[in-house]
Amino acid sequence: MFEFLHDISLVLGRVITILPLLLFITLFMGKRAIGELPVFDFLIIVILGAIAGADIADPNIKHLPTAIAIIGVGVLQRVVAKWKISNRKIGRWLTFEPTIIIQDGKFLDNNLKKIRYSIDNILQMLREKNVFDIREVETAIIEANGALSVLKKPQKNTVTLEDMNIIETKPKIAFAIIIEGTLYTNVLKEFNLDEKWLDQQLYQLGIKDIEEVFFASINQNHELHISLYDEKNVKIPQIRH
Repeated sequence: MFEFLHDISLVLGRVITILPLLLFITLFMGKRAIGELPVFDFLIIVILGAIAGADIADPNIKHLPTAIAIIGVGVLQRVVAKWKISNRKIGRWLTFEPTIIIQDGKFLDNNLKKIRYSIDNILQMLREKNVFDIREVETAIIEANGALSVLKKPQKNTVTLEDMNIIETKPKIAFAIIIEGTLYTNVLKEFNLDEKWLDQQLYQLGIKDIEEVFFASINQNHELHISLYDEKNVKIPQIRH
């Protein structure tokens, strides 16, 4: 019983001492480490959690080496962060390059495959940016921390209804009907359209097989927007850190 109470008091004592130390080290590492979480900083946070968790959960682990390890990891992060700022080559080694995944309203399927993002992932992230039709997008970039940055086409920039002297307007949203060569006929039916209509539209665009289509969407005006596999006519800008 005495040993049990001793272990409990030891664990509680470690919680009381480790948490302030973790807070201090996290603040010492800076806002960037806890806000953006690039790859290296994410690993640092994981390591700190593992060290602190093991120390709190296992009374047999010596407490002082744990504290030293936490301080050492925090100092290492600060040193590496300074290296990344002073040397761009080191910075590129320790993180991902930004990746363009939409250009001129077209999905870049090869870039999506490189970063292992699905169309569904990107569509969700676009909706979170209030973009419901990829035709509005000039450039969309997956940043080093996995976030999505979107540059809308100039004519699609947001203006207020007051600017346009408009009292009421209908929201514009496009619905996916083809994803990676797979046709969603239920979406066509909702628009009172069928596969024959779609085949005619694809034929007019010089597309002979639906499997050539990486992504296609349709809006309320029955306007079709298509991204093919390996788009050839898209000029991709070079974007670096």
